[in-house]
Amino acid sequence: MTALHDSRNILFRTPGGARPAGETVTLRLRAEAGARPVLRVWWNDAEQKYPMKPSGKGADLFEYALVLPKEPGLLWYYFIVESEDGVFFFGNAEDGLGGEGELYDHEPPSFQITVYDPAFAPPAWMRNGIMYQIMPDRFNAVGKKQPEHGWLHESWEDIPALPPADRPKHDNSAMDFFGGNLRGIEEKLDYLKALGVTVLYLNPIFRARSNHKYDTGDYETIDPSFGTQADFESLCAKARDRGIRVMLDGVFSHTGNDSRYFNRFGTYPTLGAYQSRKSPYASWYQFKRWPDDYDCWWGHLTLPNVNELDPGYTDYIVTGKDAIVKRWLRRGASGWRLDVADELPMPFLRALRKSVKSVDPDAAVLGEVWEDASNKIAYDELRCYCAGDTLDSVMNYPLREGLIAFMNGEIDAFALKRRLDALYENYPPPFACSLMNLVGSHDKARILNRLSGAEPETRPDGARRFRKLTQRQYALGRRRFLKLWAFVCALPGMPCLYYGDEAGAQGGDDPFCRGTYPWGREDAALVKKIAKINHARLASDAARLGSLELIAVDGDTVEAVRRYRGKMLRFTLDRRM
Repeated sequence: MTALHDSRNILFRTPGGARPAGETVTLRLRAEAGARPVLRVWWNDAEQKYPMKPSGKGADLFEYALVLPKEPGLLWYYFIVESEDGVFFFGNAEDGLGGEGELYDHEPPSFQITVYDPAFAPPAWMRNGIMYQIMPDRFNAVGKKQPEHGWLHESWEDIPALPPADRPKHDNSAMDFFGGNLRGIEEKLDYLKALGVTVLYLNPIFRARSNHKYDTGDYETIDPSFGTQADFESLCAKARDRGIRVMLDGVFSHTGNDSRYFNRFGTYPTLGAYQSRKSPYASWYQFKRWPDDYDCWWGHLTLPNVNELDPGYTDYIVTGKDAIVKRWLRRGASGWRLDVADELPMPFLRALRKSVKSVDPDAAVLGEVWEDASNKIAYDELRCYCAGDTLDSVMNYPLREGLIAFMNGEIDAFALKRRLDALYENYPPPFACSLMNLVGSHDKARILNRLSGAEPETRPDGARRFRKLTQRQYALGRRRFLKLWAFVCALPGMPCLYYGDEAGAQGGDDPFCRGTYPWGREDAALVKKIAKINHARLASDAARLGSLELIAVDGDTVEAVRRYRGKMLRFTLDRRM
């Protein structure tokens, strides 16, 4: 028995890729003449079977014109083939990455069709932009302020401190500060404009105990060490004057234990959930045994989880007249990047999207999802974040990890192409064109370190330590980074630089990837080259808006072909040095 279906070949699936709800997709299977193939479809927890008919394009080619559901979601399919030899199944390849499938003697993995809202239209500035991520404490300082907690480094050039091994379980370890602030970012807007940046993504800026601010203390207040509401509004206004938007980091799956809502240490004048069961915030949290045994994020007692669907919490953050996501848009922000978006309930995300768009239809909702966001399983629930009802797009970690693995010789061009083809097949074009195509972040070692060939350094006791790259390692990382970045800027989505990567910043895993921007010690030639690549992308309609075809030329070379309005551009990534 032989059979063939290739989900990325228009002979077998027309049209291909993710499709709008209600559209018709013709699915074809090549099988032996006389075979009796059936298309098996799974949708909304129900199975349907459709006998296939000869296509008219040959006696061995069968087809069925499938009308897609009228609402967004994930549709799955495979084929059941009856022949003289028995009953066989044809489904997705074992790796689940689509394309040419395989024949099985048992129920196979299914092919996926992402069905999305025909009206899905993320903001155009996402696909047209270049993003720059900043940790405010580490970018630039104008008039340093002593933090409310922790300590301030004497020198901007210091290495971020490792947490003490014997810290109390409830104490936050990220307590060393460098003094960066919003005025410091504003001071460097002309630098960012010259670099080609059009979108600033700021790590959390609200009042919190730690230097990273993912332990929110007060969503209503800018952290005093970063500045004031007036400073924020000034930054947004002056950035907008330069064609730069500001996106905020929304941490809504948990708060800090040192917050006006939980108030474990009595820092705030409010009655927190830790202090009293009669607190107005008590229902936000889940206590196993009040007050010390509570549900917290990944076991960190500094980060008590919230019940996002608690009516009071949802009203405060999302739906209320002056809800948090609304008020900061009104004060100048252009959207929200949602921390651990895949840990937020889908109804909460849908409500948040509606709320954001009600204030500004051109505001963005971007999620932190590390895997394929079309079929993520989170908390035993299969979730699709790209159907047009939750997120505009996500952080493209699969692209980052694939490109780094390719440049480091861990996979070849054919494996890279297969990974990326699967991603673009599953993502609706509006979603794919709005991806945050990052190469560095606050959660990962610096890109130069990842590409340098240097091994992560640890002390004899197993703790991490900072070690500067050798001249040879830096040169290798730099060459690879320039090639990788040029290729990223040739792909659909919004290229994103992590502050300082363009200047040669080094550092391993957290906290060393969170060092300060090396003002006065920049690799000026690298900055210039990155800026040139950025501006070339901004000037190219094909690089921003064109269709994409990936070609694995050989094991060491992959090409991205972009076509737009009759023009074709070819971008090559060759890892050979």
